Amino acid sequence: MRKSLIVLAAGIGRRYGGLKQMEAVGPSGEFIIDYSVYDAVRAGFDRVVFVIRHDIEAPFRETVGARIERRAAVDYVCQELSDVPAGFDVPPQRKKPWGTAHALLACAARVKEPFAVINADDFYGRESYAALAGFLDRTASEENRYAMVGFALRNTLSEHGHVARGICTTDSGGRLETVVELTRIEKTAEGARCEGQVLTGDELVSMNLWGFKPSIFTHLGTRFARFLAETGNDPDAEFFIPSVVNELVHAGEAEVAVLSTGSRWFGVTYRQEKLQVEEAVRRLIAAGEYPADLWGS
Repeated sequence: MRKSLIVLAAGIGRRYGGLKQMEAVGPSGEFIIDYSVYDAVRAGFDRVVFVIRHDIEAPFRETVGARIERRAAVDYVCQELSDVPAGFDVPPQRKKPWGTAHALLACAARVKEPFAVINADDFYGRESYAALAGFLDRTASEENRYAMVGFALRNTLSEHGHVARGICTTDSGGRLETVVELTRIEKTAEGARCEGQVLTGDELVSMNLWGFKPSIFTHLGTRFARFLAETGNDPDAEFFIPSVVNELVHAGEAEVAVLSTGSRWFGVTYRQEKLQVEEAVRRLIAAGEYPADLWGS
C-alpha cells in the first residue's frame, strides 16, 4: 500500500536564529530531514511531500530535494499566509502563516493516501516510523482511525529555553483521550513548568509525529474556518494539529491510537542544541544504525 510522509519544513526558526531545517548534523553533511526520510523509506513510506515557503524553495530543492529525489518520489507544497477559505481576509497585522494544522491543510489537493506527518527539525528514530507504517497498513480502510507516537516529556525538554508540546492522556486501551498544546514549557530540576503549571516530566507528549488518512483534510478545513471566525484577528493565534485532534476525539469523530517505541527523540529548537544532535548522530552511526555517508553520494 502506498504511504506518504509529509514533512513540515516551513518554520522560520526564530528561536534557533536561522533555517534549522537546513543545518548539517551528520558527518557527510546530512540534515535531520535526511535521517527522517531514510528511516521512513526503509519503514515502507514511498513518497515524501515537503511543506515549505516560497522564499526557501530554491535552496531547499537544490540541497534536500536533490539528494532525496534519487531515493523516493518527492513533491513540494508551499504554505501561504494568503491561503484562507472564501469569505475570510488576512488581517494586515498578520505576518506569518497559521501554524502546523494550516501547513498540513495545504497538502489536501496533493495527498490522497494514508500518510505520516513529521516536523523537519525533529529526529524520531527508526522504530517510530515502523510503528506508524504498520498501523497505517493495518487500518487503511478505517478513514477516521488515526495514530500518534508518544514520548515522555522529560526526554523532549531543552536546557536552553522553553518549548511547545502537546500534553496527552490515554484510556486503558491506549487510545488518546486529550491532547493540549502548551507553548512555553521550561525544564526544572524536578520536571518542568508552564506558566505556573507544575509538570512531573513523566507526562506523555505529542511531538507532531502523526499517522492520518485523507479524511483529516475535511476535518481541518471545517475547523480552520471556525478558527478564523473566532481568532483570526489575533496576529499570534496558531492553528495547531494537536488542537484539531483533541476536538475530533472529544466529538467522537475520530479515534487516535497512541503508539510507543524504543526510539529516542531529539531536536534543535535552539542553536546550542546542534552539538548535542551531532554527537547523538555519531553514536547512532557507531552503533551501526546509519551509514557514515547516508545517501552514498
